[in-house]
Amino acid sequence: MSTEKLYYQDAYLTEFTASADSCEKTEKGWKIVLNRTAFYPEGGGQPADQGVLCTSGGVVHVLDVHEKDGVVFHICDNFVENGAEVRGQIDWARRFDHMQQHSGEHIISGILCRMFDCDNVGFHLGAETVTIDYNAAVEWSQVLEAQRLANEIVYADRPVNIAYPDPEALASLRYRSKKALTGEVRIVTFPDADCCACCGTHVRRAGEVGLIKVLSCQSFREGVRLEILCGRRAMAYYDRVFDAARQSGQRLSVKPPELLPAVERLEDELTAEKNRSAYLEKLAYAAIAAEYEKKGSVLIFQPPMKPDSVRRLADAVGRTCGGTAAVFAGENGQWSYALVQGQGEEISGLVKRLNETLHGRGGGRNGFAQGSVKADTQEIKAFFGKEDGYAVCVD
Repeated sequence: MSTEKLYYQDAYLTEFTASADSCEKTEKGWKIVLNRTAFYPEGGGQPADQGVLCTSGGVVHVLDVHEKDGVVFHICDNFVENGAEVRGQIDWARRFDHMQQHSGEHIISGILCRMFDCDNVGFHLGAETVTIDYNAAVEWSQVLEAQRLANEIVYADRPVNIAYPDPEALASLRYRSKKALTGEVRIVTFPDADCCACCGTHVRRAGEVGLIKVLSCQSFREGVRLEILCGRRAMAYYDRVFDAARQSGQRLSVKPPELLPAVERLEDELTAEKNRSAYLEKLAYAAIAAEYEKKGSVLIFQPPMKPDSVRRLADAVGRTCGGTAAVFAGENGQWSYALVQGQGEEISGLVKRLNETLHGRGGGRNGFAQGSVKADTQEIKAFFGKEDGYAVCVD
């Protein structure tokens, strides 16, 4: 028994009639076999179609589709009586999206494999992007050239040819395939771009791919992995990116193409402000440290600061006070802390007691520790009041 595969006869078929050959309850739902189907099963990196089966008893949703030994199984949310007549309806938006992505992948893969004499060794059509793996090192500039050539193929809008060559013709045909094939082989050809053995659904003409956009090229195993978008996905991506660029440009009073130099100017200004802030911070911490010169161990409270700033203040005070500098920066019971022992003495015991008492976390060694606690100022003062030598408390 095998299923008549209508999706190979016409990838644009959205409705069909069939009869239910079997219906079986499984953990994932009802597994329904029809005598014929337009629902494409998952395979070759392309996800399965979804849609509905309409029966006299109501509507059954097709959640997933698989094929085994020529039989197509529809995983559904409800049962269909054996022998029942059904009218299948494909989720066309999903199907056409998959056709655009898969066809676009063929076009750019054919071009890249020809340019670099490499193989496409991986393909995944995901819910958001398409990833393709090649067993050759390709530079970003070369990927952009392949993208340009791929879109030239789209603009030319030549018809796509799908054929089943006889063994003699197949033997003389140069085509891409991830593995050795036997029996009837389905060859999908995009003129001037690609000739490949493929079981997926494709557009009728290259122009229906609409647009091919490469998002990234990263090293992967012995080659690279590309992330691409095609068709409506690519257009939606452009819309999101352009809108973000437009809004960013409005804030910077520049047009989207002028964003990069505007951002570079902002980076330069930010770097200058960071340097100035660091200089002023150094002066301020030196002045605070001078106040506690030779005062012994001190406990200092400060407004919220970044952990690095807390550490730098504790370092400055620790060099002058002649004891341990404990700096707590925060508010509303949430504190970052840094402890510095000017002589580099071991403070792990102090940190352990502090974390246990003040609901803290953190640690350190060689005279330095850093972390955070959840406690009010009175609890912190009470803790250090029990520690030898902490006579100075400054809010």
